[in-house]
Amino acid sequence: MLSNAAVGDQIPSLRRYARALTGNREAADDLVQDTLERALARSALFRPGGNPRPWLFTIMHNVFVNQVRSAASRRTVHLDLDSMDAAGQDLAHQGLAVRDIERALALLPAEQREVVLLVGLEALSYADTAKVVGVPVGTVMSRLSRGRERLRGLIDGAQETAPLKAIK
Repeated sequence: MLSNAAVGDQIPSLRRYARALTGNREAADDLVQDTLERALARSALFRPGGNPRPWLFTIMHNVFVNQVRSAASRRTVHLDLDSMDAAGQDLAHQGLAVRDIERALALLPAEQREVVLLVGLEALSYADTAKVVGVPVGTVMSRLSRGRERLRGLIDGAQETAPLKAIK
């Protein structure tokens, strides 16, 4: 049985991932709430002794994909720089860097963005990320590589990264 404490321990990670996925605090909170509601309603499906982290991230991934499919027009990214403090130049530069990263992440295809966030931000293993997203580990590695390359290009100001080469 899944304990409330085990679920509660994962809420900060779920919020961070949801915020990175949605780019909007309110939408992220709604996504976390929908995830927790679904997890608690289906807690009997959780394998006793299992790790709740990948299970909860899988639920969040599925909820997010369903929301995107049902409301494709709602896919706007709202950048929120509430935390920027006008007191210092460093904070302004940090805020701009965060904004640039958020914008670059928003430009990634959803498949690459999810993998980059799960591996890079949430530090999930490739195997756990593969379970969350529902693809083979090799696909995770491929999406991660392409996503990181594209992010570098977007952050450095390049419009497009080099196309993949066909190997015969």
